[in-house]
Amino acid sequence: MDLKGKRVILGSNSPRRRELLKGLDIDFEVDANTDFNEYFSSDIPFDEVPALMAEGKSLHFHRPLADNEILITADTMVILPPSDGKEGEILGKPRDREDARRMLRDLSGRKHHVTTAVFLRSNQRREAFCDTTEVWFKELSQSEIDYYIDHYKPYDKAGAYAIQEWIGMTGISRIDGSYFNVVGFPIQKVYEALLRMV
Repeated sequence: MDLKGKRVILGSNSPRRRELLKGLDIDFEVDANTDFNEYFSSDIPFDEVPALMAEGKSLHFHRPLADNEILITADTMVILPPSDGKEGEILGKPRDREDARRMLRDLSGRKHHVTTAVFLRSNQRREAFCDTTEVWFKELSQSEIDYYIDHYKPYDKAGAYAIQEWIGMTGISRIDGSYFNVVGFPIQKVYEALLRMV
């Protein structure tokens, strides 16, 4: 990929996003230093929140960009839609073991959405998009949930799971949309957006 002299900055500490961006065979640096407060009002529709977070991380980057730099920021959220009288919920990163167990119990036997918003910014232009994947979990037993939490420590993952780990291999029965989006980056769309940025 010819970046025409542009330097790419990944504004995320996610090892999964880093690995996916490496797959495009481009050079980039990681700098996630931002003073953005990831707060949102409860009256904002769930599916709009990731875009606000991705843009906020970019616009509150700790320094001005040089003319040859492209900053990529992103935010991924696991969204449990309302179902069978239950309210919908955004599932963030679990606070502790019990919170992770609760999240995985809530995901068990249900469909949820994984939405990633990506914001690319240079001094010349901006590109923003969202990608949503629908994911179905089978009914998970408590022993399966506990095994996953004990062996994979999912405390840095939205929704308390990673699709590429054991729980995804054994528990996810179907996905509709981009697999890589669930990992944390809709990388094909990132590639297309980078082409437009240069």
